Amino acid sequence: MSQPVVLITGVGGGIGSATAQRFKAQGWSVLGVDLTPPKTDLGMDAFFQGDVAQTDFWEDVAGTLAAQMTVIHGLVNNAATQVCKPLLETTVDEWDKVMAVNLRSVYLAVRHLFPLMRGVRGAIVNVSSVHALATSSGIAAYAASKGGLLALTRALALELADEGIRVNTDLPGAVETPMLRAGLSRGHLLGSQIEEQMTALGNQHPMKRVGQPDEIAQAIYFLAEGTQSSFITGQSLVVDGGAIAHLSTE
Repeated sequence: MSQPVVLITGVGGGIGSATAQRFKAQGWSVLGVDLTPPKTDLGMDAFFQGDVAQTDFWEDVAGTLAAQMTVIHGLVNNAATQVCKPLLETTVDEWDKVMAVNLRSVYLAVRHLFPLMRGVRGAIVNVSSVHALATSSGIAAYAASKGGLLALTRALALELADEGIRVNTDLPGAVETPMLRAGLSRGHLLGSQIEEQMTALGNQHPMKRVGQPDEIAQAIYFLAEGTQSSFITGQSLVVDGGAIAHLSTE
């Protein structure tokens, strides 16, 4: 039997890279997508460089894979961008870019790759965020896009069920990635140095630390692989060290 194939967007980021390595370690063929090539060797079988928010990019990817008779068993929509500004200071261009990368890209990926997923009873995992459920100030566009991704996931789960394709969402909390470090610039945590802020953020969690990319990758793999998640679709799996379980008034 040939290797199952997964396509992962945002493969160059912290969670994306860890996810690629997790699938590869489990014997999958990994296809990566990102705006720039990853800085480390992830052992990918193919890499597609381009803007996930653009229709022509996905037309090219789907055309290339179809010509190679590639079948997609798993699709991980992980690509994301973030604007750390109050809503009233967020420009229209910034808002549109966040929506395009975080939400429009998922629509485009599913629409163009669906023909390659039909008949294999595969899975789609959309990487959202705890900001879809509980958020903070200065990150409105990101929170809105990730909330929209939850609704899109539920809709896709219904539409694709007859094709045997499961669709679920993984909601990471604070994970030690370049995006998290950039987000600390909002100045909402005590400490003048990034490491001090990271420690302060971790201490706000019941588990007294932030997460690591591979911990999210394991959850993504669980939802995509299907051996233990075969009856799960249209659901959201929160991986946040207990952060949103904690009452903020305590």
